[in-house]
Amino acid sequence: MMVDPGRVRTLLDRLGEEIAHLRRLASLPDEDLDDPDRMAAVKYRFIVSIETCIDVGEHIVASESLRAPLDFADTFASLAEGGFLDAATVPDLQRMARFRNLLVHGYQKVDDRKVVEILRTRLDDLEALRRTIAGRVGS
Repeated sequence: MMVDPGRVRTLLDRLGEEIAHLRRLASLPDEDLDDPDRMAAVKYRFIVSIETCIDVGEHIVASESLRAPLDFADTFASLAEGGFLDAATVPDLQRMARFRNLLVHGYQKVDDRKVVEILRTRLDDLEALRRTIAGRVGS
């Protein structure tokens, strides 16, 4: 089985759309992000974005017969081992996968201030995956 460039392109396009929405939300003043409905939107868009990164990774891992990841976060290490991601980006993407787990499963109360900090400082991690995968898969 080989990577399906159409599937990867579709996922990366979705990721790009979600990142654009997150960037728009990141530009809002703090008081606007204090609104519970806006904060819910930020969290939802993060979940979709990060899950899309994982979906792309799982598709490539399966298609290229890379090492099976131990968990979602390990998907990014497997991609780096297979030459699909730069190893330097793996820790940041693994933190994003863990952040997604926190948002989805609510292991502990999510600190909205931390969500805003991630919103304003870590979107480039998602964009780096999008650009790198697009360049290496030819999507």
